Amino acid sequence: MKAHRQLATPEKGLLAMTVLLCVLGLLFVFEASVAEAFSSFGNQFYFVQQQLMWLGVGGIAFLIGMFIPTSNWQKASPFLYIVSILLLICVFIPGIGKSVNGAHRWIALNRFTVQPVELVKFAMITFFATWMEKHQKLPPFLFLTLLPVGLLLLQPDLGSGLIVLAIAFGLYYLAGAPYKTFLIIGGVGIGLLILVILFSPYRLKRITTFINPDSDPLGASFHIHQITLALGNGGILGEGIGKSRQKFSYIPEASTDSIFAIVAEEVGFVGSLVIFGLFLLFIHFGYAITKKTKSRSFEHLLASGILIWLAFQIVLNLSAIVALVPLTGIPLPFFSYGGSSLVMILCVTGILVGIGRRTTRNL
Repeated sequence: MKAHRQLATPEKGLLAMTVLLCVLGLLFVFEASVAEAFSSFGNQFYFVQQQLMWLGVGGIAFLIGMFIPTSNWQKASPFLYIVSILLLICVFIPGIGKSVNGAHRWIALNRFTVQPVELVKFAMITFFATWMEKHQKLPPFLFLTLLPVGLLLLQPDLGSGLIVLAIAFGLYYLAGAPYKTFLIIGGVGIGLLILVILFSPYRLKRITTFINPDSDPLGASFHIHQITLALGNGGILGEGIGKSRQKFSYIPEASTDSIFAIVAEEVGFVGSLVIFGLFLLFIHFGYAITKKTKSRSFEHLLASGILIWLAFQIVLNLSAIVALVPLTGIPLPFFSYGGSSLVMILCVTGILVGIGRRTTRNL
């Protein structure tokens, strides 16, 4: 029985899902980016080559996350939090930060750009997992949460701000915060979010576009309108791998935030359900790992925070693609093109696998 349990552990299931999702993600980065890569760089393989390079770096990050003891992350958590806040400030500094279409979300490093928000998510998890293991004082919790969220809203990056809030409040609840307090601050938070949207023309326009996507199909509604066409083209079984029409410069961000629209167009409803099932299995195995840890311990909060991050980001991206929520600009884990996101996601997945391995050995 013990040997059987060793062969079918959740960390092995998580590792298998990670490899499978990475392979599928690499395939669809190529499928979604081929037209843009050829028109922009004269090389249809440009984006997939870059993604393959980042996948290699991510593989190293995965191994680092898996083998470094969690106690090291606990010791480094205050430093990681401070550095992440400083990096969020750096995106606004001329010569360091890079602005694209009015958004300040990147730091330029020679030929590469990095998004500090990916480190912020991890830093929030490690810091709050350390801090909340001992206490859950409300005033410092709100300050430490709203500081990075405020900087993200200034970028503006509401989607990432929502993920950071989900991480913070999820850990606050799991650490044993009073239920009534949790509900009160959650209600106040939703009220503040509504005010932020109402007093921001950029965000309010996204909401009105979401409510009435046919209002301006060649302007503000162009993005969601083209995504809807891609989903419609896919039908039940899809157009076939490589046969997407919407990837030919119709859908903005076709290889990044909106990549699942191309996936759905090529593999259809059935193929999309299969991929969604793989994500569910990934979350299932991750959840099984959190159940093996001691409740409210650092390892439990660390693993839970990682799972909240990845699960919420998957749900938020897919919900936006199928028009359940407004478009947020959040990448789809393992699928969307981008080095910062892929490397950090593989790193934290490695941490989850490492926690699972150590807890299995101790059983």
